[in-house]
Amino acid sequence: MRVARTSAVALGWQPAVSVGMSRTDSRATEGAPEPDFAGVDDRALVTAFVAGAREAFDEIMRRHERRVYQLCYRFAGNHEDAADLTQDVFVRAFKGLRTFKGEAALGTWLHRVGVNVCLNKVTATRPDHEPLEERAHVDDRQADSFDQVAHAEDARRLQRAIQALPPTQRATVLLRVYQGLSHQEIAQALGSSVGAAKANFFHALGNLRRLLGSS
Repeated sequence: MRVARTSAVALGWQPAVSVGMSRTDSRATEGAPEPDFAGVDDRALVTAFVAGAREAFDEIMRRHERRVYQLCYRFAGNHEDAADLTQDVFVRAFKGLRTFKGEAALGTWLHRVGVNVCLNKVTATRPDHEPLEERAHVDDRQADSFDQVAHAEDARRLQRAIQALPPTQRATVLLRVYQGLSHQEIAQALGSSVGAAKANFFHALGNLRRLLGSS
């Protein structure tokens, strides 16, 4: 299911002062074709957007909206709230993209924005009582045993159990299992250490076993 598309103009885009465009520029000339960013990599898209090309942000949205929506849907559990959260994610990304330093992939940065937006929404009504913490000697084999927890479980029952997790644990499960991120990428998305990301996944699995009545 797709999210209603929002353009950069609708988000309040204004040309960057540094672009120095005038009405005599080729792009400003009536009937001039708009640039095609379809084949441009993410880093170049960011550079183009910061330079004032609104179409670059439209391409970023086109490229990443599906995964952002999927993340938001798994947090919200319904299309209406997920669509609103997705919109909020791209509004925040639009406003903050000029601070993007390229230390992580753009997709990872958008995941971090998305997680923060979703966590803010969730914790507004239910505080997270299990903050990110380091846990010594977390067994990686245990930390990747989600399939054992989910085995033979009804998908809706599993989804309800995930929804019942503390927000940071829920975020870790969603990013690891459904988005396919590594522990390193999850740590970047959550702004934590790799050890904390692994610990959260470990605790989440334990809580899922309890919620699902698994041994």
